[in-house]
Amino acid sequence: MIHSTSRVMVADLAQHVGETVSVSGWVHTLRLQSKMQFVVVRDHTGMVQVTHRRGETGEALEADLEHLTAESAVRIVGQVVDNPVVKLAGLEIVPESVEVLNRAEAPLPIDERTGLEHRLDWRFLDVRKRASAQLLFAVQTTLEQGMRGYVYAQGCTEMHTPKLMGTASESGAEVFKLGYFDRSAYLAQSPQFFKQMAIAAGIDRVFEIGPVFRAEPSFTSRHATEFTGVDVELAWITDVEDVMVFEERMLAYALGQVAEVHGEAIEEHFGVQVVVPEVPFPRITMAEAQEILRARDSNPAGKEDLDSEGERGVAAYIKEETGHDFVFVTHYPTSIRPFYHMRPADRPDLTLSFDLLWKGLEVTTGAQREHRYDVLLKQAAEKGMSTEPLQDYLNCFRYGCPPHGGLGMGLGRVLMVLLGLESIRETTFLFRGPNRLTP
Repeated sequence: MIHSTSRVMVADLAQHVGETVSVSGWVHTLRLQSKMQFVVVRDHTGMVQVTHRRGETGEALEADLEHLTAESAVRIVGQVVDNPVVKLAGLEIVPESVEVLNRAEAPLPIDERTGLEHRLDWRFLDVRKRASAQLLFAVQTTLEQGMRGYVYAQGCTEMHTPKLMGTASESGAEVFKLGYFDRSAYLAQSPQFFKQMAIAAGIDRVFEIGPVFRAEPSFTSRHATEFTGVDVELAWITDVEDVMVFEERMLAYALGQVAEVHGEAIEEHFGVQVVVPEVPFPRITMAEAQEILRARDSNPAGKEDLDSEGERGVAAYIKEETGHDFVFVTHYPTSIRPFYHMRPADRPDLTLSFDLLWKGLEVTTGAQREHRYDVLLKQAAEKGMSTEPLQDYLNCFRYGCPPHGGLGMGLGRVLMVLLGLESIRETTFLFRGPNRLTP
């Protein structure tokens, strides 16, 4: 018999039938009948029924159970008993003592009928009460672990770049400005310039998972003002194809890990089958994507960029033609890409860039970077940019910077597609958007 104060997880109770154990968790449901008291207790591994027959063990225990409320934090000491009638794993606990560690107020501010926005106001309760939300963060952990495992094996160095910047980086309209002692600073909308500096510093392969800030007043299901970015930068590449090959293999490996660890649980809770993608992923140029959309009457105006409808249209076409859920769209026009994207020598109107679409949602943007100082100055001038605020960045290219390229991936968007969720709000523990800075 184990000591009664040693906590046993609900998932491990089957190993302790006939023993007296201590279980700690939250009161999930209560059924207080005239002859019996039933309490379902939940921890992060599962649920167990606590069964007490009134009058058997004195009034104190009966009163303790009677005064419980849903979501109260409790410690129950009792004997684990086999009972095939009980739906929860055929086990129950016959209690000897009940300790209320923190009594929950009643009624609770949210229930299963509460809409998403109000649930976000009480996010700690929302996540605690829903097994699917608990699973989401376990999946996120395995996904990140899988990506890290892959990039470490490929010789990447994990970096932590600043999130405070002295100048607005790529586009002044999209950054948050804040007071910084006697001057202004900006929240980094990307680690882009810093990871290129790491390349110039001789760190051949750079990897970072960190916060990204975008001051865009976007209220769509896929935008956030603060999100977690997954960034990679690779030195000594031959062309942008090297970056795409790296990403597709990283994703295939990480999704393989998710499928192995959580595949059954994801199917049970989200109704989604995790498919480990085959490599290589399909690739089409932006010009080809436009042709596909024109043929489907989806792009009559000939837009330079793909809107969300266009992304879904291209993805649907690729799925029909190849059966693949992923597609790289390459060679975006110079006009809609940053000045530091490299351009083909014979097509200065295009960039050696790509977006990765997964089931019709853009999850990654990447490119080969321009590493030649004189060309960078020329391309910045073409876009009407002042190079003075960029001088620290541009200095990296004056003293022997190698050819390089990389990608930036939105972790929330990947989880959104992976689990079939409708909003990025559900993939984030505490969402930040134009109208949400709390809790």
